[in-house]
Amino acid sequence: MTEPTPRLRRSRSASPLPAPEDVVLPGKATINDIARLTGVSKKTVSRVINNSPLVHPETREKVLALMKQLGYVPDPQARGLAFRRSFLIGLVYDNPTAQFIVNMQYGALDALRDSGYELVVHPCDSSKDDYIDGVRRFAQQQKLHGVILIPRVSEDEQLATALREIGVRYVRIASIPLDQAASMVVTHDRQAGTEAANYLESLGHRTVGLITGPRRYRSTVERGGGFLAGLDARGIELSPDYIYEGGYTFDSGVAGAEYLLAKSPRPTAIFACNDEMAAGVYKAAMRRGLSIPGDLSVVGYDDSPLASQLWPALTTIHSPIRDLGHMAAQMLLIDEPGASPEATGTPRTVTPHLVVRDSSQRPKA
Repeated sequence: MTEPTPRLRRSRSASPLPAPEDVVLPGKATINDIARLTGVSKKTVSRVINNSPLVHPETREKVLALMKQLGYVPDPQARGLAFRRSFLIGLVYDNPTAQFIVNMQYGALDALRDSGYELVVHPCDSSKDDYIDGVRRFAQQQKLHGVILIPRVSEDEQLATALREIGVRYVRIASIPLDQAASMVVTHDRQAGTEAANYLESLGHRTVGLITGPRRYRSTVERGGGFLAGLDARGIELSPDYIYEGGYTFDSGVAGAEYLLAKSPRPTAIFACNDEMAAGVYKAAMRRGLSIPGDLSVVGYDDSPLASQLWPALTTIHSPIRDLGHMAAQMLLIDEPGASPEATGTPRTVTPHLVVRDSSQRPKA
């Protein structure tokens, strides 16, 4: 008679993971499935998800391995209910330029990848009296971990005060410092406007036009102000008749260019304070039978994908919009486990710079 095969006893912590073919779940894996299949409590799984130091290393490794095997991804809102806060970052904007918003979102998502946080967006109309109440409700209902504020809402001190009052962290992206360093990303728009002026004057343009954004935007003040200061430093005083207040939209660029190109003498160059309006200048010039850059040099601002898609390719100020979103999101994660070591509370700044393409040249003699 053969001897019975000895039975090996295993501790619970050393139990092997079920083979993938042995795991059959009716739908997506849940935290309850992870707890059941690893033989630990749901609370222990939650601790693993949130990098708690109270979990034994072997247990942590086992739970993480099964989560990876089953493709389990914690739900940010479920985590928020468990910890009385959400794992959500808000992006609040009132900006008419769609590509600007898209690039900002891409940058924020780059920073949040693998962090356990998700991005939620909240468009608003800052010209309405109740918009701050709407942002406050959004932050409170979502229990946001933090908020990214971009121009123009980032420039509103009343909104920043409202968020401080309800204890919501925020990062403001703006053309000048408006807050404490740990809450700001500064873009130096005035310096970029001056660079555009220096460039056009260096080509020999003395009669130029300016299409700004809405005057309630701080970026309008900084970009336009920098441009005017740059011209003035080179001995050119721009008449108010050669300045048009646009709306950062394509149509306002068309209208602005029509207005400026009807002047006598006609400007030989136009600086538009974003690429959307610069594209509108192209349309107005085409309507009048003017060639770019032969009859009219054009300079934009942002260096959006549109700048290289236009023909001729647009000379423009490169503003690293995606980087801005990335920086702001990183700054909101600085106290979180696993956050980038680069994410500190020190001031963050970017300096836009001119990118010369085919839409500018010396004026005709």
